[in-house]
Amino acid sequence: MRIKEVIQEKGLTINKVAELMGVNRVSLSNTINGNPTVETLQKIATALGVPVSELFEAPKEGVITCPHCGKPITIEAKP
Repeated sequence: MRIKEVIQEKGLTINKVAELMGVNRVSLSNTINGNPTVETLQKIATALGVPVSELFEAPKEGVITCPHCGKPITIEAKP
């Protein structure tokens, strides 16, 4: 899973995500490092403002996420 990576991409911390979810940091950390339920994954995704699938999918080549607004940014090399 990419939960920690998505948290970093969003410019957040586990503490902030836990606060947004209304849980304590230790519980969230244990959940992320363990085997979260679908319901918990949905809550994490909602707190991060992403679809649940983004917690699993590898980032697309040449696409990054803006840490401020969460929108995808496509990077293209100019010849």
